Amino acid sequence: MGRPVIGITAYVERASWGHWVDVPGALVPHRYVRQVEDAGGIAVVIPPREDADEDTAQAILDRLDGIILAGGVDVAPELYADERHASVQASRPDRDSTELALARATAESDLPVLGICRGMQVMAVAAGGLLEQHVPDRVGHDEHSPGPATYGSHAVRTVPGSRLADLLGEQVEVPSYHHQSVLTHPGYGASAWADDGTLEAMEDPAAFFRLAVQWHPEVGTDPRLFQALVAAARVRGRRVSRTPGCS
Repeated sequence: MGRPVIGITAYVERASWGHWVDVPGALVPHRYVRQVEDAGGIAVVIPPREDADEDTAQAILDRLDGIILAGGVDVAPELYADERHASVQASRPDRDSTELALARATAESDLPVLGICRGMQVMAVAAGGLLEQHVPDRVGHDEHSPGPATYGSHAVRTVPGSRLADLLGEQVEVPSYHHQSVLTHPGYGASAWADDGTLEAMEDPAAFFRLAVQWHPEVGTDPRLFQALVAAARVRGRRVSRTPGCS
C-alpha cells in the first residue's frame, strides 16, 4: 500500500484570499495537514454538510484509510439532552450532523480514528455520552483555555496499560484549548487525566485504532499520535486490499 489517505473534518467559514474577500470556504488549520503529511499520509479535507446522514458518512469513509475528527466549536447540548450553559458557543449544525454521522459510521466499520478536542467530544456524544459544558465551573481556573486564541500547557497522566500510555509514556505536557470536557463515554475507556480530574483522553480497547484526546497535538512538537494513526491506516488498508472481492 502507498501513503494512506486521511480525512480531516473542517469548517465552512467566510475567508479572504487574493482579490476574493469574505467568500465561504472549506477550512481546516494547516497544522493538521502538515502533521498528517509529515507522518507519511495524504491529507484530504472533509467539508461539513447539514443534511449529512450515515449513508453520506459511509460514502466518505469508503474513500479513506483513516480520519481525524478535528477541533472546533462546542457540540450543541441539545444533542446530548442537556440545557445550554451560558458559555456555550453558537452551534454549527453542519459540523454536528456530519461529524456525529462519521463517528457512528467509523464505529461500525472500525476505520482508524483520531479525535482531537471537539472530536473527542463528538465521539462521546455519538456513543450516548454526556459533556461537561464549562470546566472552569468545576476546577476554578482557566488553565485548559487561558484566553482567546491562546493555548494553555499542562501535564496529563496516561492510564497504565492503555494504548495511549504505550504511545506517549506515563506523563506528557500538552497544548490545550478547551472549556468543555467529556463526562461519560459509553464503550470507551479513560486513557489520560489532568491533575484537576479532567478527562484528557479515551480509547476503544476493542477497536483496531480508535483514540481521542482533549488537547491539540497538531500545534505541538510531538508527532506520535499522528504517526500512530497513519501507521494504523496503512496496516488496515493492506488488510482490506487482501480481502476477497476487494480491488
